[in-house]
Amino acid sequence: MSRIGKQPVTIPSGVTIAKDATRNVVVKGPKGELKLGLRPEVDVAVESGKVQVKVVGNPGLRTTRAYFGMTRALIQNMVVGVTKGFEKKLEIQGVGWNAAVQGQKISLNIGFNKPVAIDIPKGITVVTSDPTNISITGADKQAVGHLAATIRKRRPPEPYKGKGIRYKDEVVRRKAGKSFGS
Repeated sequence: MSRIGKQPVTIPSGVTIAKDATRNVVVKGPKGELKLGLRPEVDVAVESGKVQVKVVGNPGLRTTRAYFGMTRALIQNMVVGVTKGFEKKLEIQGVGWNAAVQGQKISLNIGFNKPVAIDIPKGITVVTSDPTNISITGADKQAVGHLAATIRKRRPPEPYKGKGIRYKDEVVRRKAGKSFGS
């Protein structure tokens, strides 16, 4: 069995967790509401301020053990998301490159002939404190990470000049350019 799956998830004050008839776990808190559909191999029991994940299928199967631990981790991330939220920070490096939020889209001027417009999903907040820094926040860890990866994918950092969109704490190993012998 998964060691992570065996640990119960504690429910903090202000958060409610319920399982509905369609096998969805619904977590409500001050930052929003999140849903998780349960796999047939696992089940969830909510009792006395804790959530315990239980195995329904054959506990000897590798996939069952994997879903057991993954379900517990997803529920824990949902609880953290509706209480504290998640944040990803990106920075743009390049001369004349910038970003701006326009309604429900983020517009990136990153060296192409037209600005790149990316839709911001519902429940996600994008703030550009200055033109080269982007902050993405929200309750859903997966949605925040996916939007950050989508933005970064438009111009990943390149190793020769260091231009591109990178995570705030990302280290890009620089390469030496061509060297000419004389």
